[in-house]
Amino acid sequence: MNRKKLQKLAESLCRTAKHFNKIEVECLIKLFHTLVVEPSDRHVVIGLDRNMFRNILHVTFGMTDDMIMDRDCFEVYDLNGDGYISREEMFHMLKNSLLKQPSEEDPDEGIKDLVEITLKKMDYDHDGKLSYTDFEKAVRDENLLLEAFGPCLPDMKNSMAFEMQAFQETGDL
Repeated sequence: MNRKKLQKLAESLCRTAKHFNKIEVECLIKLFHTLVVEPSDRHVVIGLDRNMFRNILHVTFGMTDDMIMDRDCFEVYDLNGDGYISREEMFHMLKNSLLKQPSEEDPDEGIKDLVEITLKKMDYDHDGKLSYTDFEKAVRDENLLLEAFGPCLPDMKNSMAFEMQAFQETGDL
């Protein structure tokens, strides 16, 4: 991709990508183009196939959980794919993500309490389950709730390593 085309694309993307500056967007575009091979047919859409994307998640971000790699954040928790995160799904995810600590109490009771607290915080329409709209609003209001039921994104160490690698060549543009 020539420099002028790169700058024009970066300027266009910067209008919608509020979390990245123009130089960072240019770096991400260059990184993307190192990962994909330009097709000779101009009508073919370029992109990453599923296997390449999963490999990047695994190698770059240390993600190995198939369920997480195959879905976006809401869908990771919507286990049955009905468009809602139910009490049962919350319970299942929390039970699997919390370490079992020996105690006199029934651990399931503590998890049930966490589910109720989470519902109270995130269930804006008060229907006893989280819709995508509930989830999105809660996460926008408090981004720490994004992983309320367990991890669904790369850890901070791998994310920072990726950023350092992706944005280290800002002077080479």
